[in-house]
Amino acid sequence: MPFQSILKNLVESVPGAIGAILVDWEGEAVQEYSHGTPYDIRFIGAHNGVVLSRLRDSHRDNQGGAIEHVEISSEQQHLLTGVVDPDYSLVLQVKRPAAMACARYHFTDALQRIRRVL
Repeated sequence: MPFQSILKNLVESVPGAIGAILVDWEGEAVQEYSHGTPYDIRFIGAHNGVVLSRLRDSHRDNQGGAIEHVEISSEQQHLLTGVVDPDYSLVLQVKRPAAMACARYHFTDALQRIRRVL
């Protein structure tokens, strides 16, 4: 499956990346690549799917336009979530501290590559 190579390339290209996952609109894993356990990245993907869905609804109600990506930073990590299309999103988990400009660059590239495959 081409998604596996895109996700692997993303994780391997970003220093400090833990994993990446492509999820559907319900938060179900389509494909993941992670240095950790599959359960951990699937858990993160599912929950970020819920957050993204709520943000989309809220933003749409306030006429803010379509959400393209969301970045959440905590003490331990960064989570980048990007909209592939209305049915799919991509999540990248990165340890702190990390070069976020590098992470965003490779994340955007991966989003575009996945869009071309879908």
